[in-house]
Amino acid sequence: MSNREHDATVPEGTERESRASELARVHYLPVPHTSSRTPETTGDVVEGELLTEDEYRRLTSQRTQAVERYRGYRRDAVTLYRGVKTAVTHERTKTLVRHAVAYPIAGVGVVVRRWRDTHGASRYERMMLHAEMEGNHERLLEWEARDVAEKQRRHQRVMDWITAPGRWITAGVVGLTGLAGFLLVLGVILAVNSGDIADVIAPITAVLDAVAFTVWFLTAYGVFLLLGGTVAGLFYLYQQGRKHGEAPSWLQARATGAASADTALDESMIMNALRNLGHPALNKKFKEGWGHTIQPTWVQPPLPVGHGWEFALRLPGGVPATSINARKVVLAHNLGRRPEEVWVEVEETDPMAMKCLVLDPGALREPVPDYPLADSGDTDFWTGFPVGIDARWNPVVTPVFERNFVWAGIMGSGKSTQVLDLLAGAVLDPVVEIDVFCFAENNDYEWLRPVASTLSMGDTAANVDACMAHIQALQDSLAERGRLLREYGIDSVTRQAAEKDERLRPRIVVIDECQSFFRQDKPEDRRELVNLMIRFYSAARKYGIVLGFATPTPSDQSLPRDLVAVTTNKSCFAIGDKTRNNVVLGEKAYENGLSALELKPAVKKGGTIVALNDVGTSVTVGFMDTPGLLRSYNLTHQQKTAIVARGVELRGGHGRRTPIEPQRRDLLTDVAAVLLPGEDKAKATDVCARLREHAPDHRPYVGLTAEALRDQLAGYGCKVTKVGVLMVFTERVREALAAREGGND
Repeated sequence: MSNREHDATVPEGTERESRASELARVHYLPVPHTSSRTPETTGDVVEGELLTEDEYRRLTSQRTQAVERYRGYRRDAVTLYRGVKTAVTHERTKTLVRHAVAYPIAGVGVVVRRWRDTHGASRYERMMLHAEMEGNHERLLEWEARDVAEKQRRHQRVMDWITAPGRWITAGVVGLTGLAGFLLVLGVILAVNSGDIADVIAPITAVLDAVAFTVWFLTAYGVFLLLGGTVAGLFYLYQQGRKHGEAPSWLQARATGAASADTALDESMIMNALRNLGHPALNKKFKEGWGHTIQPTWVQPPLPVGHGWEFALRLPGGVPATSINARKVVLAHNLGRRPEEVWVEVEETDPMAMKCLVLDPGALREPVPDYPLADSGDTDFWTGFPVGIDARWNPVVTPVFERNFVWAGIMGSGKSTQVLDLLAGAVLDPVVEIDVFCFAENNDYEWLRPVASTLSMGDTAANVDACMAHIQALQDSLAERGRLLREYGIDSVTRQAAEKDERLRPRIVVIDECQSFFRQDKPEDRRELVNLMIRFYSAARKYGIVLGFATPTPSDQSLPRDLVAVTTNKSCFAIGDKTRNNVVLGEKAYENGLSALELKPAVKKGGTIVALNDVGTSVTVGFMDTPGLLRSYNLTHQQKTAIVARGVELRGGHGRRTPIEPQRRDLLTDVAAVLLPGEDKAKATDVCARLREHAPDHRPYVGLTAEALRDQLAGYGCKVTKVGVLMVFTERVREALAAREGGND
């Protein structure tokens, strides 16, 4: 029997009551009913969710609820911020604000500045400060006089305003009285004419009616007139702000068109670049207001030119353009360019102005146009040969007559490219002779063999001797060329004379890898060679002989400074340090912004060029009117072959010509000539000195010693004996001459 059945059998009030007092209260758990009987409902049915104790605490905790509310607030704030930022920074919003707000406000500023310039002294003060900063005292005095005159005019105008009201009242009274009198007279005339006395006041009535109509019209349509005037005024301000104002940078429209944001150049970019240049004098001028309160003078605003931008800016006093050029590396960095992509020079028409060319990034590594004479045409030695293009992509025809050349750059920089361009021009002029000495075994000059008078290759002592003998022969020929100039009555070699007499034909002599030529084991031998080359180098130009030296290692040993000092055309390709840069381009060239250090040679991997970089690009002096960048033409094998074929054809089908033979001297004859009449014998050392005076340009005599003279005369059968010192006997010399002449007979 269950507990419930037992409880049901026990009478109420007896055992149940006694047990209830002894036992705890029983809580009945819900159990599913097996009977089909529907239980009676005692209250409302509540639907809910079973929660754990932790969940219940979180729902009922005030602190937790507050934290959740704050988190919701933060999410709402972030969402609102992102939405507002997106809307504000959207391009359409910028466009709307720029056109609806920024331009009209900027227009107000423009109009206010114009009004101040027109009615105040700010313009005069600004121009005086500008002239003072430029150091133009004459202009300063002129603007000071204008300022004084303008102040006097304004003072007089203020005084006129003080007395103006009285004059206006007087003028008004007089004017109204006169008008009333005129209208009355007119009315009398009308009344007399019509016979109606009322017409006397008819003109006055008409004027009053006109005034009333004007008042009515303005009252009725004044709103439209005011609205139209307001719209016209806003449109005027909008146009002024758009054309002459300056919107905030975040509102400015994106750059479109051919010039991208990376390459476009404007006045603000240039001024920022100058402001961060680190130039002490320029920084001082900026602090004094130049570029801000004092507007700089743009001789030429930034304009696109070819593959870059060009501008001309007048600099303040104490800041020459050359000092800006000395900081070209920093200027190029500030403009987002490589140093070789920025070129600064003095404006031709304004010595105080800086003219600057800023190339587009990477413009110097774009392909160079084809050689202009690859298919047809010829050249003229006296007008120049095409060698490449400048930084503005203009063709460069460098002068050749009365010039000489130096090329330098590390391996792979493209020196031979420019040398071959020059020689290609020589090939296409039939009167020009070509001599090439290359102290290396390569294939750079083989294509010239059909037309070259001399083509000697190899880093050998024999090649060095051959080159020295050739130079000596050319120097010996200068005397003959001078005699021919006198004979033809001309001051220098001309084309007509060269075509008439082949002895006056111009020659181009190229000595490649010249470090092997100038480096001598003995210092005295090198000094002798350098002196010989400098004398010949300076004198040969007038006679139509042009020399060119190329070396990868420019130094005083490889390329004597005295030789470079008298060189007209200098070309420096990619180079390793500023010392070598200055050896080629001149003293302090690097410090003055003339630098080839930033140029890079070609990169090879496994014998294959993987990056051309700046091959064929050089910094030059003398090739153009002003020092600058020169990019050489690249001649292909087919173009070289075609040019040589045309060169042979221009020379009448004849190829190589006979090179100049060195002048030969007879030692025995010269010794006999230097022995004085009546002199029986002479010291061998004195004879050597006399031989050097007798033939100063003959190289074998320059270092001749008494012992060497003895050995050489012994070969002629003339014995030199020692009588205290080595002595040359006159009788023995004459006997040797007679014996030789008798043998020849």
